[in-house]
Amino acid sequence: MKHLIWSVIAVVVLTLGAHAEQPAPPANGDLDLARRLENAFVKVAEDASGSVVVISTTRKAGPRDDADADEEDEDEPEVPRQFRGTPFEFFFRHHGNPSLPDEDVEGQGSGVVLRKDGYILTNSHVIDGADEISVRLKDGREFKATVVGVDERTDVAVVKVESADLPAARLGNSDGVRVGQWAIAIGAPYQLEYSFTVGFVSAKGRSAVWSTSGSAYEDYIQTDASINPGNSGGPLCDIEGRVIGINTLIRGLNRGIGFAIPINMANDIAGQLIDTGKIVRPWLGIQIEALADNKELLESAKDLKEGVVVRQIYPDTPAAGSELRPADIIVAVDGVAVGTPRDLQKQVLSKKVGAEVTLKVIRAGKTVKVALRTGELPDRLQLASQTLPRDSDREDAWGLTVQTLTAELTERLGLEEAEGVVVTEVESGSVAESKGMQHGDVVTEVNRTAVKTSAEFKAALDKADKEKGALLYVKRGGTFTFVVLKGSE
Repeated sequence: MKHLIWSVIAVVVLTLGAHAEQPAPPANGDLDLARRLENAFVKVAEDASGSVVVISTTRKAGPRDDADADEEDEDEPEVPRQFRGTPFEFFFRHHGNPSLPDEDVEGQGSGVVLRKDGYILTNSHVIDGADEISVRLKDGREFKATVVGVDERTDVAVVKVESADLPAARLGNSDGVRVGQWAIAIGAPYQLEYSFTVGFVSAKGRSAVWSTSGSAYEDYIQTDASINPGNSGGPLCDIEGRVIGINTLIRGLNRGIGFAIPINMANDIAGQLIDTGKIVRPWLGIQIEALADNKELLESAKDLKEGVVVRQIYPDTPAAGSELRPADIIVAVDGVAVGTPRDLQKQVLSKKVGAEVTLKVIRAGKTVKVALRTGELPDRLQLASQTLPRDSDREDAWGLTVQTLTAELTERLGLEEAEGVVVTEVESGSVAESKGMQHGDVVTEVNRTAVKTSAEFKAALDKADKEKGALLYVKRGGTFTFVVLKGSE
């Protein structure tokens, strides 16, 4: 037995000695590369997570005294009870009615320390409607937070805590982000704090994420890094750990499509909120659409394929006081070509409020230069409402019943020195109805010729080419717009 034991020990010793004398295995380039990449991700998690915060919100039950309570839509559903206090509540609060709960509602999101003196960047929907906001850091410190400012158009918000030594995030340059580079999301999805997911930048400059119409406020970075409810407000980082975006939207759960606000935009908005508490943007005071989306004007625009149609001109705005007119096609701003509404919006937003701009416009086949100064974009457009009684004095044409605009009707409609005809009836199923003509519309021109009486209006429509259509200038609730009627439709 002893002989057997000693024999086994001898074999083990010889084996160990043999292994000790063997040279190290040759380097494996692929494995070394994988290890270096792994180390890079680990470093991002270690370095970037310290500047990520978990934001907890509480919405108190019971009646409210603020103005928000007056704006609620009672026709929309409340947040279902089973979703209250869960990350899914965002979807009901953001897209449904923020109805008053019968018990306190708690929510959670993420944020990024923007400045060490207590300013934290997040999404406006994360703190929307919150009565209490608390912020917790990875090191365990917790603070009560106050709202500095919000910008609903970009979904950016800034909150403030009382501290002078927060670990501020390193910000990257989102303008330099490339499709295909690594994208790393950090946040608290489903209340799982400091979750770390990895993917790629799938696309840049995404707009029209939820609908077919985009705007210059939408400039998302698309990523397949997993983003879920609770990630909102957290950072999207590059492989260096620099913040390149603020996670904000999920296009369907478990579909690998998420969106982040570029950090350059978010940081600029945050800076304005910190300095002034609000965002001041320039505007012209017009509603626009792509030329390609207006088949009537596109057909009459000859060789013009791109441009921005002036759909409406709002009252008391820079455009209303200029030579710009409905149905004008804007093709350039200060010499810079614009082919889409988003192009025009971006050019206008690049100006200062009060700056003079020159629009190159195509009107009835001719080029026109229109100069005007930008104004300040209001928080909300206050469009006038109007009511008008039926009247028997009328002329009927192309499904429209109109009446000469008198001083009495002008006063009743709240118009200023208006001339034209007022629509008193729109025939059901008519061309006019299909084009959106409404009771109370005031028509001032037909095919760019002024009409002041119902007789002139009827005569102008009788002369109009039924195939090319008739271009009507319309004043609706103080807003100028246009309608193209075609008798062949």
